Amino acid sequence: MANFDIKGKIALVTGGANGIGLAYVQELLKNGLKAVSIVDINKAGVQVAADINQKYGAGSAIFIETNVIDKAQLAAAFEETIKTLKGLDIVINNAGIMFDADYIKEIDLNVTALTEGSLLAIKYIGKNNGGKGGVVANIASILGLQKLSGCPIYVGTKHYVVGLTRSFGTPFFWEQTGIKFVTMCPGVTDTPLISEAGRFALQGYPKLGELLATELGSLPAQEPSNVAQGMITLITKGENGSVWVSEGGEPVYEVAIPDRTTIRRT
Repeated sequence: MANFDIKGKIALVTGGANGIGLAYVQELLKNGLKAVSIVDINKAGVQVAADINQKYGAGSAIFIETNVIDKAQLAAAFEETIKTLKGLDIVINNAGIMFDADYIKEIDLNVTALTEGSLLAIKYIGKNNGGKGGVVANIASILGLQKLSGCPIYVGTKHYVVGLTRSFGTPFFWEQTGIKFVTMCPGVTDTPLISEAGRFALQGYPKLGELLATELGSLPAQEPSNVAQGMITLITKGENGSVWVSEGGEPVYEVAIPDRTTIRRT
């Protein structure tokens, strides 16, 4: 399945109260989404949902204050979304951090919570569980497709997202669940990551923060809206299991990940 119509559908977006997550929410609504559930620990989501309901009509958005690292809270957010909005079709597992200085929390959020969000999507919208199927978009990073000295643990978490989502995006899971899994790999979008790199970097390595700032600063930056516009392409036209890059304000593009048997060093 590639083509998917957003119009009239219902979405759940983790980390949707600000930044790229909010850009996804706004772009989905511009493209005819019926309603969105903003699942975030950030209380700014209260005002975000109020603004959306004022612009698009009552019932267009709900905010569910959630610590997505807490499995029970995340499951409750899925249940409340379906109960309140009368359905669920699209899940964007967006919540994540670059914070090697607290790598346990980073792994809990980037890996464990995203995994749980993927499994909950299967539980609640998978055809194997009585649902209609739909789309799950997991957010990795361009650093899920390369190495970077400045944030090795973050890089590892994003490689994980790519591998997980590609594996769920195989015929075995499609035939059972009817869910299309796609991966978005944004480039540098959150500029505070550069200015505060010293605080985010793994501690105990002199000048690693400076190196991270230099490495991130060398990459082409972009606005959240560019990633969000690309996300519409992934959801509506992306093939199951496909991996896409949005970087430097350029149009989103799909990447071809080679089979390991074709890349043996000679």
